[in-house]
Amino acid sequence: MEEKIKMSKKIFVGNLNFKLKTEDLEKMFSGFGDIEDVIVITDRETNRSKGFGFVTFIDEDAAAKAVEEMHEKEMDGRKITVSIAEEKERPDRGGRPRFERREPDEDDDEYSKFYTTVGK
Repeated sequence: MEEKIKMSKKIFVGNLNFKLKTEDLEKMFSGFGDIEDVIVITDRETNRSKGFGFVTFIDEDAAAKAVEEMHEKEMDGRKITVSIAEEKERPDRGGRPRFERREPDEDDDEYSKFYTTVGK
């Protein structure tokens, strides 16, 4: 029995013009099939495009066709990169500890001394 390789419905689109918006990316790929989700990745501080995005199709065949026809196509003077998106495991960043303010208990002498000395 032949094992079927699972194709992704999500594609990566890179080397985009920095002025391109999510709506533009959707228009660019809507001719290949029904789209479930589209996003142009932006910098969270400047809200400027990072030059890449993702398109998720309803159908795997539409994603494959989009990759085949759009990879290395010139758009706005740039040769775009289009490929099947790979699921990427996010590394455990650890993160910094979260601290909450708590009221001193009757049994916590050190904490009580600190609050009476420093104040609330």
